[in-house]
Amino acid sequence: MNYFRFYRLLLLSLLFITCKEQEAKKQEPIKIACIGNSITYGAGLADREHDCYPQQLQEFLGDNYKVENFGVNGNTLLKRGDYPYWKSDKYKEALAFKPDIVFIKLGTNDSKLQNRVHLKADFVNDYKELINSFKQRNKEARIVLLLPVPSYAKDTSRIWNPIIKNKIIPLTQKVAFETNSEMIDLYHLFENKPDLFPDNIHPSALGATRMAKRVYESVIQEFESNNNGFDFSKVDKKSESNFYGYKQTNFNFNTISCKIVSPKRILKGKPWVLRARFWGHEPQTDIALLDRGFHIVYCDVANLFGNNEAVNRWNKFYDLMIENNFSKKVVLEGMSRGGLIIYNWAAENLEKVACIYADAPVLDGTSWPGGKGKGVGSKADWENFKKMYNIFSEDKMADFKGNPIHKIETIAKGGFPMFHVCGVADKVVPVDENTRIFEQKIKEAGGKIEVIYKEGVGHHPHSLKNPTPIVNFILKATGYFKQ
Repeated sequence: MNYFRFYRLLLLSLLFITCKEQEAKKQEPIKIACIGNSITYGAGLADREHDCYPQQLQEFLGDNYKVENFGVNGNTLLKRGDYPYWKSDKYKEALAFKPDIVFIKLGTNDSKLQNRVHLKADFVNDYKELINSFKQRNKEARIVLLLPVPSYAKDTSRIWNPIIKNKIIPLTQKVAFETNSEMIDLYHLFENKPDLFPDNIHPSALGATRMAKRVYESVIQEFESNNNGFDFSKVDKKSESNFYGYKQTNFNFNTISCKIVSPKRILKGKPWVLRARFWGHEPQTDIALLDRGFHIVYCDVANLFGNNEAVNRWNKFYDLMIENNFSKKVVLEGMSRGGLIIYNWAAENLEKVACIYADAPVLDGTSWPGGKGKGVGSKADWENFKKMYNIFSEDKMADFKGNPIHKIETIAKGGFPMFHVCGVADKVVPVDENTRIFEQKIKEAGGKIEVIYKEGVGHHPHSLKNPTPIVNFILKATGYFKQ
């Protein structure tokens, strides 16, 4: 045989084998490990193997993923717990699996009386060690901490919700902050949903579906490839702090106090929420959006009541965000008097608004702080309001047209959707003087608005314990809704 032909055939054969090996490698499924206790295992489900959340997640994701259930009944995160996950065979199997994505849902059993005594001393360090053990097997692995679901059980010596909510969740958020791990807030996703817990502790098959869909969303979401957020080198950076497990950066811009909370992974398109007033109050919506890859930002316009100075501050801050390649359409969030600035800014910047979430919003200054209707008003704030708008006589108020309630036709032309949450019994910002009038006239003008009216609720509490309706509204308005 011709040697040249022989070597040519040999080379072609080697290339063929190499291509086949590379193709096979490319087709290897992404490995997902679901670490947890009985809730991950699927305890209490009639068809556990089919209905547990890891198996439902597998069905949602399809053949490009391999999902394994490593849940163990009764196990704790704590090494000194009564049944530590560390000692289970499933833990060893999970490490040997070398997963690409690790979802950890532990902490529920750590709330039991015999275990909770070790929380303060051991929980954070034990959790960090667990995360590191998976990182050692695959340094590129995505680690996602699932906050425990609520418990509706009444036995205070067993799995007890106050311990889950007030101790285990804050400790888990501390771990996420210090290890830069991702999070998913399952707690608020199941708040006020006792019907999904037949035994008050374990989710039903429908509850497991709810978990699986939320985890599925985090897997398939498209993120920025470089994960570049805000460039803080160009501003007067002051400090960093922990915002429920996420990094909050505090800085001054044009001497104005500002804040940006950054997600662990940034959604493609870099969406952001500009929040007005009452930073950190009822943060469940903000946390849910951070979990998904939104930035939450703040530029101080306190006590300006949405006047021209406030609008101009936000104009400059918006430009700063655009210079950092954030989405050109922003989500506006305003509680109470924050309603004045979000709508006054929107009226001046219709093309820059993705949507508006307003909670018990002030839409007419004569209602609050003026107290000219049925509301209690605030004398000091009313004097400040008039000062901010250069009104030095009550007689001049009849000609004043600077409230959002006066700009309804303009706002409706923006075409962006609006979502309000209001307490019907609100005596501070009466609904009939603000949102009801606004809603009616927005609809008459062809605008898009949804309102949740909370019967028997006053000005507080703001938001919803389970923020799902608000979050879904924002996701749909920005094009990120995946379910």
